[in-house]
Amino acid sequence: MMMSDGVAVADVFDALAAAAPEIRAGFAGRAGETDDHNATGDRQLHADIHADEILRDRVGALDAVGEYASEEAEHVRDVGAGPLSVSVDPLDGSSNLSANNPTGTILGVYDAPLPASGRDLVAAAYVLYGPLTTMVTATADGVTRYTIASDGRRTDESVSLPDDPTVYGFGGRVPDWTVDFTDYARAIKDELKLRYSGAMVADVNQVLTYGGVFAYPGLRDRPRGKLRTQFEAIPMAYIVEAAGGSSTNGAHSVLDADPDDLHSRTPIYLGNDALIDRAERALD
Repeated sequence: MMMSDGVAVADVFDALAAAAPEIRAGFAGRAGETDDHNATGDRQLHADIHADEILRDRVGALDAVGEYASEEAEHVRDVGAGPLSVSVDPLDGSSNLSANNPTGTILGVYDAPLPASGRDLVAAAYVLYGPLTTMVTATADGVTRYTIASDGRRTDESVSLPDDPTVYGFGGRVPDWTVDFTDYARAIKDELKLRYSGAMVADVNQVLTYGGVFAYPGLRDRPRGKLRTQFEAIPMAYIVEAAGGSSTNGAHSVLDADPDDLHSRTPIYLGNDALIDRAERALD
């Protein structure tokens, strides 16, 4: 798809920004579990379903969007005749709601049918529901952070990964880490400050703000890790790389991933170039 003026992608970002206050307002009273599970077996919260419904209504109604895929649904939904496909993790870290900790929304925009390669991604964004509601967007032109308020979206700043890394956040239980990753993690923790929340959006946002590395590695009993390639890994890798950083699955950029299943998983490492290079050497 030719998008010289970026209008179609801008419309998707506008729809996400418009949905964010409504999603956040819906947290109250929706932190409890339902009797249902999503496509990969996780217990759904009422807030997960509510966020998905809002995003499907707003993003799926856009003329440019033909496919809408959610982490909460098993299959891709045909929503129109537009050339763009959108993947959404409606509420990343939703289990944090019961403790009033940060959550987020992750969105990827592809110009190919889903499942699609990271090289088919043309834009990505996330919303962080923290003390403020912020949205970070990435296109070929770079990365921008916005503050979302009741009176709309305003530009906050252009984002680039700081040269001097400060923080790290690693997922998974330490006893489940592989020997190679454990050795890497020990070296990193002696150099950087731990920042880990249990919501990928919040942890990657820390890395974008302060520099550093985020990882959810392959585990001893789960070599492909926990995070979904299409819904979480590829969009967040795109954002970090657009901000001047790197990504890897342990062997190559996450953007080289070409998932053959909508809900496949992948190890992921995101952050400053040197830290990602070290990860690849440690895991080789």
